[in-house]
Amino acid sequence: IKDHQMALVSHQFFPVGIYNQAELGRPQGEVVIKPRKRRKKNKGEGGISGLRLKKRKLSQDQVNLLELNFGDEHKLESERKDRLASELGLDPRQVAVWFQNRRARWKSKKLEEEYSKLKAEHEATIVHKCRLETEVLKLKEQLSEAEKEKQRLLELIRCDGVSTNSPMSSSLSVEAMHPPFLGEFGMQGWENIFCAPENSYIN
Repeated sequence: IKDHQMALVSHQFFPVGIYNQAELGRPQGEVVIKPRKRRKKNKGEGGISGLRLKKRKLSQDQVNLLELNFGDEHKLESERKDRLASELGLDPRQVAVWFQNRRARWKSKKLEEEYSKLKAEHEATIVHKCRLETEVLKLKEQLSEAEKEKQRLLELIRCDGVSTNSPMSSSLSVEAMHPPFLGEFGMQGWENIFCAPENSYIN
C-alpha cells in the first residue's frame, strides 16, 4: 500500500514524459536528477577581449609619426611594421590595423575627389552642349532666311526673263543679230557717197 501511495504521489508531481525507457524499469518512487550541462566559454571571445584591453589609444605624436610614414609609402612591409612598432612602443598588429584603416580612408577620399572632378566636367559638358544647341538653332534660322532670299532672287530672275521675251525686245535682238545691208559688203562709212545733194540736177 505504501509503494502504491508513493507511486501516485510521484505521478502527480513528476509527469510521465520525463522518464525514458531505461528509467521505467527502476523501482517506483526513485527520482533521477540529470546533471545540468555547463556552457563552455568561447576561447575566441576571451582572446578578442584581451586584445581590446591591450589596445591603447594612440597619442598625437604617434599619430603624426604614422601619418608621416603613410605619406611616404601607403603599403606596410613586415620589417617596416616591426620598426614602427618598436619606435612607437605599440604592438605590430596595431600598427598594421592603423595602416589598413588609413589606406581605406585614403582610397575613399580619392574616390570622392575623382567623383567631384568628373561631376564638374560633366556639368561643364552639359553647359557647352546647351551653347552648341543654341548656336545650331541660330544657324538654322540664318539658313532659313538665306533660302527665302534665294527663292526671292530666283523669282526676280524669272520675271526679268519673261520681260525680255516681249516683241520690242525681240525686234531689237533681231537687229542686233543682222547688221545693215551695206555692212554686209564691207562698205561701212560709204553711205554718204551714194546720196546726191539736194540742189543737184540732171542735164
